[in-house]
Amino acid sequence: MKAAFIPGKNEKWEIKDTPVPKVGPNQVLIKIHASGICYTDVHQSQGHLPGAFPRILGHEPVGEIVEIGAGVTSRKIGDRVGVPWIQATCGRCEWCLRGKPMFCLNQQSTGMELSGGHAECMLAYADATMLIPDQVSYEQAAPIFCAGYTVWSGLRWSDPKPDERVAILGIGGLGHLALQYAHAAGFETIAVSHSPDKDQMIKSLGADKIVRDGEGLLKLGGADIILSTTNSNEAMINSMKGLRPDGRFVAMGLDSKPLQISLADLILKRIKIIGSQQNSREFLFEALDMVAKGKVKVVTETYPFNDINKAFEKVRDGKVRFRAVVTMQ
Repeated sequence: MKAAFIPGKNEKWEIKDTPVPKVGPNQVLIKIHASGICYTDVHQSQGHLPGAFPRILGHEPVGEIVEIGAGVTSRKIGDRVGVPWIQATCGRCEWCLRGKPMFCLNQQSTGMELSGGHAECMLAYADATMLIPDQVSYEQAAPIFCAGYTVWSGLRWSDPKPDERVAILGIGGLGHLALQYAHAAGFETIAVSHSPDKDQMIKSLGADKIVRDGEGLLKLGGADIILSTTNSNEAMINSMKGLRPDGRFVAMGLDSKPLQISLADLILKRIKIIGSQQNSREFLFEALDMVAKGKVKVVTETYPFNDINKAFEKVRDGKVRFRAVVTMQ
């Protein structure tokens, strides 16, 4: 099979022939149909996140199960599935026993400890896979396994109340989905966007209002929740000016630099800074279900597998509107 390896830090990906992996107990072999490229791939390739090289990245893989290993009962050949970030954990530590496997120090993750989906085939633990609704295409499903899962999970984790206002900071690969999920859930939704050229599309995605910065958000009366999808610390800090008292700032984008916030705002307005990841498998089911029901649609640019470097460079340079998906067909 062909797979895209990244040889080393900041190096171009190389498409190489490599043996099809052998299926072990409790595993399935997936023929990949589509694999999303996330900005996390950029952080990984630049060495901002741990991991050895060479490696196969890709943590938004979707495809068809073509082989099952011993002990697999929950999946069958022909199932359409995707694979989320965390596949397996130790099952023995405090966090696993508390039902919070995302904190396990011995987790095995897609594109990290385990090979990812930028390949014609990949192995996955059967119980980690999620069935894809029949109504959802592979190209639409792939970005949900990280981007959609992340933003819907962040909104759910912030515990929104029915009358609260939700602001989305950064209308890009994650933000355009956060905007749709918040709108579909029935919240008054405000987009914080520095790009006037996106305004028409932002409105079509469900934004009730658009502002340019935290000051503009404050003038509108502020937001109870800010879903931050930007990778810019400066934009994060500025947006917090628009948080209402008891507001929650949910960080889902990642800057390699430390985030410095105002203790005055933190204390006097009693705001909360929430770090969020893919918090519950239930949230992934819900995120896919909303796509299946037509409430959320991923705006994608698709690339053939041989053009994976071109797709990666556009993601790295912020030139994709809004999600890049590599297809194998």
